[in-house]
Amino acid sequence: MLLLSLVMIVCILCNKLTARVGVPMLLAFLAVGMLCGVDGILGLTFDNYTMTQNICTVALIFIIFYGGFGTKWSAAKPVAGRAALLSTVGVFLTALLVGVFAHFLLSVSWLEGLLIGAVLGSTDAASVFSILRSKRLNLRYGTASLLEVESGSNDPVAYLMTIILFNMMHTDVTAGKMISMILMQIVLGIGFGVGIALVVVFFLRRFRFDTSGFDLVFMLAVALLSYALPTLVGGNGYLSAYIAGIIVGNSKISNKKNQVHFFDGITGLMQMMVFFLLGLLCTPSKMLDLLLPALGIAAFLTLVARPMVVGFLLTPFRGKLRQQLLISWAELRGATSAIFALMAVAEGVVLEYDLFHLVFCVVLFSIAI
Repeated sequence: MLLLSLVMIVCILCNKLTARVGVPMLLAFLAVGMLCGVDGILGLTFDNYTMTQNICTVALIFIIFYGGFGTKWSAAKPVAGRAALLSTVGVFLTALLVGVFAHFLLSVSWLEGLLIGAVLGSTDAASVFSILRSKRLNLRYGTASLLEVESGSNDPVAYLMTIILFNMMHTDVTAGKMISMILMQIVLGIGFGVGIALVVVFFLRRFRFDTSGFDLVFMLAVALLSYALPTLVGGNGYLSAYIAGIIVGNSKISNKKNQVHFFDGITGLMQMMVFFLLGLLCTPSKMLDLLLPALGIAAFLTLVARPMVVGFLLTPFRGKLRQQLLISWAELRGATSAIFALMAVAEGVVLEYDLFHLVFCVVLFSIAI
């Protein structure tokens, strides 16, 4: 507990420092975790991938739920179509291009190459929200809303591709079973998200909490419920949490201002915890041999794959070239990619490359640059 309290204080102080010099605070959290880890100053040995995955999954639920809760639908509505296209077709095409590149660059199997592409296919909502909302950038053409909606909604697609590839590596998956899995993930994810949100809004408009602060605890339970229920029956929990967050956050409910401030603090703590744990779990000495391959993948992703996909999808909408380039480069890779890579280790998937440390290197390049 002493170490935990000191780490949290250091992370908060680092946030103050990084805000002044313009470095993303999430990079500071990673650095603190690495300094405490096995190759760092404290030399703490921590290699529990399963526990880290579980903690990070819970943290990601709150981050994605609040990503929807804090999205103003009036601002997001004009860009919703383009954002949906980028977060679905865009993620798939990006993952496909990166997967093919990884296959030839690393000389790995097609499935492993595509798995690398899948875990790197989505952008990190925590990183994007952190930078856009802290800097309050005055971006034109609805670019800020487009970036936020896409980054908040593209994790479910990357998660779906990752799960499908896991199944293909473990067992023989027929085309029919794959289609059934995709439909269940999408339909149940959307259905539960909408259903839970409507019930919650109906309840909050007719119920008053006698104890101050219980409405905040109730909303935390709603976030967890919106993920857990669809996941139990084969639906996409992340998609459900995001949709539930959008509907509840854009409905007229009491005490919404306090809930926004509360979730600001909660998601800040979740981001701090996730990036610290990922840094603690990382072994820098294992990353040395992966730096060049990771740099190659990061460069291809940033300079080739992502701009090609964004240009292909947004040009028909007459998107400005400057806007397309900013969208291509501003969509950072972060905690979600590392968490999806953790799933492969926790599930015992046999791979030729150390997927977690490879993806971790790409995440470092993405956030730092």
